[in-house]
Amino acid sequence: MSELVIKDLHVNVEDKEILKGLNLTVRQGEVNALMGPNGSGKSTLAYALMGHPSYEVTAGEVWFKGQNILELEPDERAHLGLFLAFQYPVAVPGVTVANFLRTAINAHRKAKDPEDKGISIPEFRRLLIEKMNTLKMDHSFAGRYLNDGFSGGEKKRAEILQLAALQPEIAILDETDSGLDIDALRIVSEGVNALRGPELGVLVITHYQRILNYIQPDHVHIMLDGLIVESGGPELALYLEENGYDAIRAKHNGVPA
Repeated sequence: MSELVIKDLHVNVEDKEILKGLNLTVRQGEVNALMGPNGSGKSTLAYALMGHPSYEVTAGEVWFKGQNILELEPDERAHLGLFLAFQYPVAVPGVTVANFLRTAINAHRKAKDPEDKGISIPEFRRLLIEKMNTLKMDHSFAGRYLNDGFSGGEKKRAEILQLAALQPEIAILDETDSGLDIDALRIVSEGVNALRGPELGVLVITHYQRILNYIQPDHVHIMLDGLIVESGGPELALYLEENGYDAIRAKHNGVPA
């Protein structure tokens, strides 16, 4: 079983320290929820884990499958089995969802075996149809340009389809609930639940407890001012919903958000 182990992680953005010694472990087969107010460092963690160049790691280690991934390029981290679903997915006019996914799958295969000739069109079509059926998606979705003219819910469903097709071992969902109405949130959550299982570990980053009504976490972590200050089970998210972040701050010596 793979696990992502974050040890004493410090990250600067534009010379300002955002993460201040964060520790967290995400295991394959488990769903972890990371909750915190705006500015607490949740998205900074997501981007730093995937190697965004604007996020400077100044100290700490992140171990995955026997490697400190901080020494790897972003594509190498993805090929190793990490996946990031963006809070604000970018539109790619002229590139269909299907072509994007086939290119991504072939890049993963070639990274593992430079002699790999890529997935055949019939094999890819079978895979894509299987994953879209699992996610209850209309097959016409595959022929649309990636995120071009998509609603907020469609953009997030496209991210979940990528997750399904690429089959990573650890997936980071950066505020997947952002900008979704209740129906879109339910549909996207059903997609995540259809994929969860022993082969996939998930880190759900969110402000609110509402997505956790649909995606039941195994562990909940509360983040304030660049640190995880409290961890627990699903009941911790309910406590936060009832009492707010001020109650968490008060419990932890007034740590500012």
